Amino acid sequence: MDSPLLPPEQGRVPRPQRVGDGWSRWVPGMQVLRAYEAAWLRHDIVAGLVLAAMLVPAGIAYAVASGVPGIYGLYATIVPLLAYAVFGPSRIMVLGPDSALAAVILAVVLPLSGGDPLRAIALASMMAVVSGTICIVAGLVRLGFVTELLSKPIRYGYMNGIALTVLISQLPKLFGFSIKSDGPIESIVGIGVAIAEGRTHWATLLVGAATLALIFTFKNLPRVPGVLVAVIAATAIVGIFELGQAGVKVLGSLPQGLPAFAIPWITKEDIGPVLLGGCATALVAFADTSVLSRVYAARSRTYVNPNQEMVGLGAANLAAGFFQGFPISSSSSRTPVAEAAGAKTQLTGVVGALAVALLLVAAPDLLKNLPTSALAAVVIAAAIGLIEITDLKRIYRIQRWECWLSIVCTIGVFVLGAIPGIGLAIIIAVIEFLWDGWRPHSAVLGRAEGVKGYHDIKRYPQARLVPGLVLFRWDAPLFFANAELFHNRVLDAIATSPTPVKWVVVAAEPVTSVDVTAADVLAELDELLQSAGIELCFAEMKDPVKDKLKRFGLFSRLGDDSFFPTIGVGVNSYLEKYAVDWVDWEDQPPR
Repeated sequence: MDSPLLPPEQGRVPRPQRVGDGWSRWVPGMQVLRAYEAAWLRHDIVAGLVLAAMLVPAGIAYAVASGVPGIYGLYATIVPLLAYAVFGPSRIMVLGPDSALAAVILAVVLPLSGGDPLRAIALASMMAVVSGTICIVAGLVRLGFVTELLSKPIRYGYMNGIALTVLISQLPKLFGFSIKSDGPIESIVGIGVAIAEGRTHWATLLVGAATLALIFTFKNLPRVPGVLVAVIAATAIVGIFELGQAGVKVLGSLPQGLPAFAIPWITKEDIGPVLLGGCATALVAFADTSVLSRVYAARSRTYVNPNQEMVGLGAANLAAGFFQGFPISSSSSRTPVAEAAGAKTQLTGVVGALAVALLLVAAPDLLKNLPTSALAAVVIAAAIGLIEITDLKRIYRIQRWECWLSIVCTIGVFVLGAIPGIGLAIIIAVIEFLWDGWRPHSAVLGRAEGVKGYHDIKRYPQARLVPGLVLFRWDAPLFFANAELFHNRVLDAIATSPTPVKWVVVAAEPVTSVDVTAADVLAELDELLQSAGIELCFAEMKDPVKDKLKRFGLFSRLGDDSFFPTIGVGVNSYLEKYAVDWVDWEDQPPR
């Protein structure tokens, strides 16, 4: 869960503090409340009010896109945010209706509801119940480890792709026209065509651009809530000058009503499609929330338990399902709005939810003059803030190929979409890991004068080799993908030895695992070396790896006397057995 860092002490490194024991660790929001600082309150309230201005139009829009009436989008915003504030570990994560889920929900709701809005929301709500249950189970069985597959460059790539996608999606609203597209690339083409055709609504663009400029003007003034000021100013100007009548699109009056507890009843015929849809939305929400949570944890230098994140997501979806909502996920557009507005804790989401509820009850017309181009400006400003370039430049200087991986991930998210982009990021991460193990570094070791131990002769060209002995180090686990390479490099080391080889001692400390394929290759190598009169030995092998060799029958084949605790012991055993004329530099008399 999201935890503060302990203060540094002499001789100790600050680490995330374990928060809560027993049942309390499942409600991280309560733990944050206990440690809440008064100085955070102003920031959370302001950020919550700013967030509310985004929650309303987004909730309505994504509800309609999901095949249910717009009011249910607000229901799917209010109660889930409250639930996540209690069970969610990320301090500034914003959950709610999401565009990535809309297509999946619509595919289930549209053919089954028959145009009946009550039946549509019952189906969608049951999907949320299924999705929530799956997420909670995933958290309890600790499947949150999947987020550890993503390295920092890949996370940067994902977020940069998300930022560009969100930014482009808001440009039509900023320019005051609408386009039809199925992705960012088509959107760019559509935007270009619309501008060339002169479809830009200049009053809308002027309001949006002024809002964006005002946000950036106040960006360097942390004590001024620039986003809130900009939104209020845009709403006031549109209302005073009646720009809505001049064609500037505004939010309009909100429907009234608050969510009530309701069990979503569906028919037996609906169970199959709803279960499949719920599983699909859980998978999408699981992937998106895991990555977004990890990214914001890194940005805020806090620790988030990914398993608890799944529990928090599941609790929010269950709340949505039983309070007339539909499946929800983390929001890659509203979360940065909360961050940019100064959010400190989950209280931001609570304030946002209560503000939306208050609007529905007491003032449904309060935001009727809020221009959609101003909302687009808020999202664009937040998206620009997500783009990471500075650290990528550093990564490019120290390891270029990781920077290129980040760029590939960005392109993948931008071209394929957020969810396929996450899949691509995970595939790249696995390939990155396998590549390091598939073609690892290896070295022949020698004795360098003045340096303790045995070292790579390529690094120490003057190092001396023990006559008849090859010391070979393998810097990776030994498994099916690199076993043949290990076999060939050992033979190469023997072939390049300046003296006939009697022993090969593998410095196995870096070898953390051996699988069945690699064990069979070792047996083949041992047989080949024995036929040439060469003995295969190992030094510094870890006990768990030895245990595997025992199960594979390789340990008994080689014999206990073929395993040495250190390289030095192995060298001494070789020298004693063959009476090799060898003088170690440590044994030489001082000059």
